[in-house]
Amino acid sequence: MTSLATQIGTLRLKNPIIAAAGEHLQTASGIRAALAAGAAVVIAKSTNETAAARLQLEQAEYRLLDDNWNVQPWTFRAPVPPFVLSRSGLIGREVDDWVAEIAGLDAEAATQNAYVAGSLVLADLDAGIEIGRKFQRAGVRILEFNIGTPYGDEARVVTTERSAERVATVVRAMRQAVDKTALWVKLTGQSENVAALAQAARQAGADAVVMIGRPLGMLPDLETMRPMINTNAAYGGRWALPLSCYWLAKTRQALGPHYPLIGTNGAQDGLDAARMLLAGACAVEMCTAVLAGGFGVIHDTLEQLERYLDGKQLDAAALIGRAADTVQSFAEQPAHGSWRQHVPPQTLQG
Repeated sequence: MTSLATQIGTLRLKNPIIAAAGEHLQTASGIRAALAAGAAVVIAKSTNETAAARLQLEQAEYRLLDDNWNVQPWTFRAPVPPFVLSRSGLIGREVDDWVAEIAGLDAEAATQNAYVAGSLVLADLDAGIEIGRKFQRAGVRILEFNIGTPYGDEARVVTTERSAERVATVVRAMRQAVDKTALWVKLTGQSENVAALAQAARQAGADAVVMIGRPLGMLPDLETMRPMINTNAAYGGRWALPLSCYWLAKTRQALGPHYPLIGTNGAQDGLDAARMLLAGACAVEMCTAVLAGGFGVIHDTLEQLERYLDGKQLDAAALIGRAADTVQSFAEQPAHGSWRQHVPPQTLQG
């Protein structure tokens, strides 16, 4: 029997599957369902200090799309369509009440060899620091500090940090405030160099980085001739897996093999999780697949990952970075004229 255990800094996880923050994790019952399905870490629905961000949740909208851009039903059954457009918000709870509930759930999770983490989306830094301190005082063992939400350009109640200097500033301030709590920093994918953002977060004291956040998109509806869900939206789904794996591998190359990276955006099953591990992730966050496919997705992901590992006779930790560490340059590739098999026949006539 292979081992699913992995390590994020000083924390040992019983497996590499993390239930990422989302609407399905804004109640105790949802968080307990994710724990019961086997998640090693459940990241509770995000909060910050702004009332407008809480209101935004009531204005949220979601669409699952197939590969022809047709809207698909929300069935709570896997597999989930490969594309998702969404506009979300933060939990509609007072911060103190939510922090206290998460602390209680984290204590419950500890009896299951698991964790329930808090999630804080940055708006105002000083206010965010005070919330971070509340999480630490309550005894919550992990805080995910989300500075990579896709909505920063659309909603003034959150920020999307794209400069390494700014990442260093906000992470250093939060690190000083929560010096006894594991600090995971979630980064945007809307950057020309995500690895540089990760380096800045590491130097500022982050225990791990989570990458990559979803980009913004806009999809016209052919029937209404208006934007789908009326506005710009976060764009994610399985299509993003190669992009997430690219930045995981590039960041591993830049930061070295020992700094913990957590993959997100694109994994929908156990084989996708394995792909992220091979790209350099120590653990994998899953959100849309669980939100749209139900909590059983977590259980099925773990079973499929375990079958894959058994077939390879490897532990999960042995997968980490194996593909990333063998990435070659274009110049190293052999010249074999493959392009001739990949053009229409007319190209080669005459």
